[in-house]
Amino acid sequence: MTARPTPVLLLAALIGVGLVGGRLTPPLIVRFDGTVPRLGWAAPIMLLAAAVVVGMFAWKTWQSLHKKHERMTADYGIKMLSLAKSCAIVGAIVAGFYGGFAFAYLDALDSTLGHERFVRGLVAAVASLLLLIAALLLERACRLPEDDDPDPDASRPAPQR
Repeated sequence: MTARPTPVLLLAALIGVGLVGGRLTPPLIVRFDGTVPRLGWAAPIMLLAAAVVVGMFAWKTWQSLHKKHERMTADYGIKMLSLAKSCAIVGAIVAGFYGGFAFAYLDALDSTLGHERFVRGLVAAVASLLLLIAALLLERACRLPEDDDPDPDASRPAPQR
């Protein structure tokens, strides 16, 4: 069984869905007589920490597979690939959502609360994009060295007749 790389089109679509959702959230909350929450620093810090951890897994996996040419157990490979794919999907959705949320306050930068929501939303979006990039690097690191061959038929000998 082979796993295909996460499609860029899927990630772009998820970012777009997140952007729309994040942009529409503040007006919808206000429309239903609610108060838009203030964004704290916990989410950007946790997203950044997750990006660092996934990036460290990517570095370790790349070093052991591609530089030291060590073997990887199937269990470890499946776990790392699952982590990479899930973090890529979550990173794309969350980056879009926080980016859309920040974009919703682009015209309110002169107010203190609008500026705070814009800056913290933008920082969270950037941290989510870092998580997405780290996840894609981990996914790339999980590829076995023989998977890097662009033409799999070129390495096989021609059939004898």
